[in-house]
Amino acid sequence: MLRITPENLGIFLGCVRLCATYHGCVQPPIETQRSSRLALVTSAAFQRRRAVGLAPLDQTEAISRAGYDIGRRFHQGSKLIAFGNSGSSTDAQPIAVEFVYPVIVGKRALPAMSLTNDSATLTGLAHRVGWNNMFAYQLGYMACPQDIALGISGDGCCHNVRRGLEVAKEKRVLTVALTGEKSGSWEPTAAIDHAVIIRSEDPNIAKEIHVTVYR
Repeated sequence: MLRITPENLGIFLGCVRLCATYHGCVQPPIETQRSSRLALVTSAAFQRRRAVGLAPLDQTEAISRAGYDIGRRFHQGSKLIAFGNSGSSTDAQPIAVEFVYPVIVGKRALPAMSLTNDSATLTGLAHRVGWNNMFAYQLGYMACPQDIALGISGDGCCHNVRRGLEVAKEKRVLTVALTGEKSGSWEPTAAIDHAVIIRSEDPNIAKEIHVTVYR
């Protein structure tokens, strides 16, 4: 029979805890639990992005064709007009900036603009012609034949972006769609000359890949 004394109490408690932990009776320390959860979250995030991150490899031809046609239009003196909603609107703005004021030293500046810079214009048009027509209205007045219209939709559900590309095409503008695929089809049609589609239902992941594509 084990006799517990003040001298061996610490050893006894240590053995009890070790046995209990081994048999699953005692949870591991909080730090260990947090590290384990972080590893699981990190692994899940990586797996969600891995397949989508390889998407540009499947879109190589579409990206190359779009880039070639865009380059030809710029060579003819045309300008690029970028637009989109929400996070895609904030993508449209730096795209225009990077063309007008390239961050790469020695890169040629090219004419470009974003339709989402002026909040007064956007809210005024949304009020007067409706949300679905606010890009179409601007393109109807600002786009010239041979220009380039770049419509961005992270989730593929932006009817006003599609409508803008349709109106741009009526004016013989080169139309390029950079989209995700949560809803609807954005394959090249009579209104869309080029479509780079990121096959993900998560618009945030699609947006990450969009940045890789246009940069």
